[in-house]
Amino acid sequence: MTNQNDYAVYTPSPVSDYQRNPFIEALPPIFEAQDTIQAIKGSIEFKQSDRQLPNNTRAHIISQLFNNFFHPIRRHLELEQKISIMLRKGYVGRNIVTGDFNRILNRSHQIALSNNFEPTHSNDVRSTAQSLTFIGFSGSGKTTTLNRILRNYKQKIYHPEHNFTQLVYLKIDCPYNGSLKSLYLNFFSAVDRALGTTYEKQYTQKRHNEQKLLQLMGHIAHLHAIGLLVIDEIQHLLANRSKNSDEMLNFFVTLVNIYSLPIVMVGTPKAIQIFEQDLRSSRRAVGLGSIHWEPMKNEPAITTPDGKVRKSEWMTFTDSLWKYQWLRKSDPVLSEELRQCWFDLSQGILDIVVKLFVLAQIRAIESGLERITIKLLKTTFQEDFKPIHKIIDALRSGDARRIAEYSDLITPEVDRQLLKLISRIEESSLDQNDQLAEYLGHAESIRLHNLLLDIFLSLIFF
Repeated sequence: MTNQNDYAVYTPSPVSDYQRNPFIEALPPIFEAQDTIQAIKGSIEFKQSDRQLPNNTRAHIISQLFNNFFHPIRRHLELEQKISIMLRKGYVGRNIVTGDFNRILNRSHQIALSNNFEPTHSNDVRSTAQSLTFIGFSGSGKTTTLNRILRNYKQKIYHPEHNFTQLVYLKIDCPYNGSLKSLYLNFFSAVDRALGTTYEKQYTQKRHNEQKLLQLMGHIAHLHAIGLLVIDEIQHLLANRSKNSDEMLNFFVTLVNIYSLPIVMVGTPKAIQIFEQDLRSSRRAVGLGSIHWEPMKNEPAITTPDGKVRKSEWMTFTDSLWKYQWLRKSDPVLSEELRQCWFDLSQGILDIVVKLFVLAQIRAIESGLERITIKLLKTTFQEDFKPIHKIIDALRSGDARRIAEYSDLITPEVDRQLLKLISRIEESSLDQNDQLAEYLGHAESIRLHNLLLDIFLSLIFF
């Protein structure tokens, strides 16, 4: 039974190409920049009084920044705009009212029944789909941003007048081994999760060869009017370059040209090699342009001709994050010296920027310092970020060859440091209680103990 929340609600579009197309007019209205900011920004509950909570509780509150802090910047708005255009333009040639969709579906069904594994373009079917190559360092926020953009769309929409369920988007990961068959199974499995179908079981039991699975994947994409296919970790194609990646890239072109399916291919800078080696795929891969996210740059504020000071994205991002401190002696304003140190240690990789801030706060609690200093930031980086020291050094050098060696930066070891630090906070809290118990509740002795501790910490971290 179809969920009432999945029923289509139509909004007439002001764009002539989109008008009277149920697949498009059932989508949310087109976002303007401010709409996008409100739709994708993070949500964090912050209360000044929480700074007085026990240490371990504060450590848990601080760790929510990992998942909940998201400060939209220009690149996020540009990506949302491209996704919005791709999704809607791809449906222009698949209008269920005009008969275009039925013609495409009938042709797709004929191809799926045939043994012709080289489908050709039909003159009576026009593809309005585009593709996009989306490249960026691990930790640059590619996947997080895509997920925040896509969650503003219903994944499936039921059109009662046509008794049809539209699958708006599908997101899958490219298999680690670059296997075509694994990619197809990932696709069928994702459709099954979204719609409750059993394609993965159905097609694996029949032991179809890879060419047949190609056809079936394209046919299923048509059968459910998939609006956008996002394939993440595209650099994994290089794992089996000699056999499968050419075939896979050619099929991506077929999905766009023949099956009119918009595709976003997401990967690290290593994925660029794939498109450089295949000119035909390179041309189609930039159908709506390519996006290359580099680490954020440390740029100064600029003064506009009318005398206003405009902060750089690095400044607004760090200022926004700096507000979320649960430290009892936190500085309300981020100094430029500390901001510069923060950039030097993170090199503008957004994931590292946030994690360094989180772990520094937890170290500040653990040590009793209760504020972030330059020395504390450096200590946090040296102790908790050892797995990424080489990539940070490479980015500092500006040497393209050195940077390319580490373009697939991952930081699971850094994530584990959070659990270690929280555990140590628990232990230190118990130790401190034991120490203060020696004073038998004598207030002046406890005050003197804490004063000496503050002096000691200021010598260590300043």
